[in-house]
Amino acid sequence: MLKISRPLVFTWICTLALMSSHLAIADTSTATLASAPAQLPISIEAIDRVWSGHTVPFAMATSKDHLYVAYYDANRQLTVAQRPLNAPSHWVYHKLDTWLGWDSHNLIAMTLDASGAVHIAANMHVDPLTMFRSDTTGDVRTLQRVPKMLDAAREKAMTYPVFLKNHQGQLIFKYRDGSSGRGNEIYNIYDEKSQSWKALTNSPLTDGEGQRNAYFMGPTKGKDGYFHVAWVWRESPSAETNHDLSYAKSRDLVHWERANGSPLTLPIRLKQAEIVDPVPVSGGMINNNTVLGFDEEGRAIITYHKYDAAGNTQIWLARHEKAGWKLKQISAWTNYRWDFKGNGSLNSEIFVEGARPGKPGQLLVAVTRLGQRLEFSVDSRTLETVTENKLAGVAEMFATYFKPGPDMQINTTETSDANGRVYRLAWTAQAPHRDLPLTEIVPATDLKLFVFNPGKP
Repeated sequence: MLKISRPLVFTWICTLALMSSHLAIADTSTATLASAPAQLPISIEAIDRVWSGHTVPFAMATSKDHLYVAYYDANRQLTVAQRPLNAPSHWVYHKLDTWLGWDSHNLIAMTLDASGAVHIAANMHVDPLTMFRSDTTGDVRTLQRVPKMLDAAREKAMTYPVFLKNHQGQLIFKYRDGSSGRGNEIYNIYDEKSQSWKALTNSPLTDGEGQRNAYFMGPTKGKDGYFHVAWVWRESPSAETNHDLSYAKSRDLVHWERANGSPLTLPIRLKQAEIVDPVPVSGGMINNNTVLGFDEEGRAIITYHKYDAAGNTQIWLARHEKAGWKLKQISAWTNYRWDFKGNGSLNSEIFVEGARPGKPGQLLVAVTRLGQRLEFSVDSRTLETVTENKLAGVAEMFATYFKPGPDMQINTTETSDANGRVYRLAWTAQAPHRDLPLTEIVPATDLKLFVFNPGKP
């Protein structure tokens, strides 16, 4: 059966702390593939043969002159390739000394700093730091392992690497320290002059107190000048133990506030957190599906799902208003319940996206359920549902260029250059399967690059 994975910056179907589609990720485009009209690319290139035994997010970035792609090759080795933006097929490849196992959590994060150096973090799921940095030429052949950021003794259980930039353009790196159910959110900032990292804050953003951890979506930059984050708390590695949808915002990623502007003291613990919706354990909320969007006034809106009174899974919106958080159910599904349980990367049934303005007076909310892409139109004042429509995605376009076998899915990620040209990677792989090995090695598949003209995604 052909599947199309979630069309986000990192596109896969795992219950991970994925970033939302409007992250302030350095040098990474965040356009949503499935919302774009099907349009023929101006060029297609086969880059390499890649691992397809399970889905893991790859990464892309651009500099002024070059395109960069990071992926796990057919032998599961982390590989970085670059080519000039104006010279298709002139690829330079470099292999790094780390190899992927069977874990779908081990995403690749990549960016460039202001000096032109490439930074890569990858292959970490409760593992020691695995990071590489090039010299300021950006030549991938100069990538060298970074032995530590601040303290190697404290960087032994890292997961979910994310590169960000603050309002001043400084490079920031965030990750989870610890394991699922027992972890903290850490932010570091990079000093280009000394080529070294230091702590951005004096304490972690959140503290699970050894009993839980927070799974974040964001930071997502709004037009109000704030970075917004939404998260759930999780009591154990079991996915059903997510609970208590929470929220915070910050102008500088150092000083954090509640939605009403009152300050939050770091680290944020469950008892001090701003609870948007007190969804209980086993309440139908999962950690990667609490996605931030914005209405036409720039107010943050969280899209998420939970069970209704009848036990059906439903889509909800949450927006902070004068009277507090307004919660509104926008779906009305019957006889449907995604009853997720257990550990490891799940083959997810639902993916939600952030709300965005549609025509005047309406918001659009995209959701994929059981492979069918849907779009809810809601009244921007009341959040009442106006329509629920089925949408055609870009599955047909990519299926034209791939012939995936049984149980394979098409994965995508993308970026753009300074001129607006869009670069999309696509490859096929098996879905995540609880991070467990297969009984046989499946053949490698092609990693292809699709290039689209500016303004015509």
